[in-house]
Formats: sequence, C-alpha cells, structure tokens
Amino acid sequence: MLKQRILTALVLAPIALLALFVLPQTWFIWVLAAVFIYGGLEWANLCRLSVPGTALLLAALGGLMWGLLAVPELAQLAVWLAVAFWCFALLLVLAYPRTASWSGMPQRVLFGFLVLVPAWYAMLDLRAGESGLTMLLMLLMLVWGADVGAYAAGKSMGRNKLLPAVSPGKTREGLWGGLLTCVLIGIGFSVWLELPLSSGIKLCVLALLTGLASVLGDLLESMLKRERGIKDSGRLLPGHGGVLDRIDSLTAAAPVFAVGLTLI
Repeated sequence: MLKQRILTALVLAPIALLALFVLPQTWFIWVLAAVFIYGGLEWANLCRLSVPGTALLLAALGGLMWGLLAVPELAQLAVWLAVAFWCFALLLVLAYPRTASWSGMPQRVLFGFLVLVPAWYAMLDLRAGESGLTMLLMLLMLVWGADVGAYAAGKSMGRNKLLPAVSPGKTREGLWGGLLTCVLIGIGFSVWLELPLSSGIKLCVLALLTGLASVLGDLLESMLKRERGIKDSGRLLPGHGGVLDRIDSLTAAAPVFAVGLTLI
C-alpha cells in the first residue's frame, strides 16, 4: 500500500505542478473544474444518491461554478461563506458521534456544495491575483506539508489518538508535526518573498491556520465516510483511494488561505 501511495504521488505531484505553472488561466479553470466535478461524483456516493440524483448534483455543481465566474462579487461571498461553514464543520467533527444526526442525506448534499464550489473558486482567484502562482504554490505546499509532517510525526512518535471516533489512525503528535511543518513553510516563504518581520509573522500565522483547516477537511470526509460505511471515496488513484480523498484537505484549506490573504 505504501509503495502504491508513493508511486501515485510521484506521478500526481509533477502533473499538479505542471498544471499550476504551465497552463494558461482558461485551461486551468477547465482542468480544475474537471477535478472538482469528479470529486462531486464521489461526493454523490457519500450521499447515497441514485443515478438521476447524481446527475442532478453534478449539473448543479457545474452550474454554480460557472455562475460564480460570471458574478465575482457573489463568488467572494461564497468563499467567506465556506470559511463560516468550516467553523461549523469543526463543531460537527469534534462532537461526533453525537452530531451524527446532522450528516443525513440532505445535509450531505448541501455540505457538498459548500465544500467543493468555494474551494474551486478560491484556487482560481488565488492564481489570478498578484503573485498568484507563488501563493497557490504555497497553498499546495501547506496542504502537502501538513499531510507529510503528520504522517512522519505520527509514525515515529504517535501515541495519543486525536479523534478516534472520526479517524482512528490520526494522533495528536501527528497533528503537531503537520502544523510545525506548515509554520516552517510559512517561514520559508516569508524569507523567499523578503517580507518585513510583521508581515512574515502574519504569513506564518496564516500558514498555521491553513494547516489546521487542511486537517479539518480530511476529518470531515473521514466522518462522512464512516457514516457511509466506506474506507475510500473511490478507487481511481492506487494507494490513495478516490479524487475526493486527495482534495479533501484542499477544500478546507483553500478558502481559509484565500480569505486570510485578503485580511493580511
């Protein structure tokens, strides 16, 4: 399993970076939309939707995406709304399984829109902005760093379970390892961008919050998969599961990072 994960990651990482740095913005919109809509297909499985229900969900996702492109003001509001949703999702995850009643099929469908659509737009908006490629690269490195740092610290020092009812494999030591990695990434980008001390501190705080959001995105999907009774959202990516398993952290991290950059 570990060998499969590594081989798949070695293939996916260059493709992601190539799409980030090489594709023009128009093509990037389409490619990213395809990834997130495929994630919507797997989300429909989490909701136990029928074939017609799945088709309706995907059509609604696509319609909302293009609607946000047409009305940027509404899109910005959607990103802020997503941050508010993730604050609510934190309560759901921390109190699980007492909050299991909140994860019924109608709620899951609504969650899907709040998870996927704003994150997609946040990434597009980041890339189109000033220093967009740099900021989007930082976002990806924070998500990957939180995952790798948590894995390394959890494997070597993990003793105390983080939220065993949600994700038995995650440990508190892994969480701290992932967050420390995010802070180091924040320091690295602050030095690279030659930021003054105050701005560098703000960027490191944002890196820490983005890392926390990344973990939350993973935990929310784990909670919903547990309710659904499945281990992975799909089987497209050997060793990794489905597309949703790969972008779950990003769906929470992207809106938080985008809003944080706006504030600082």
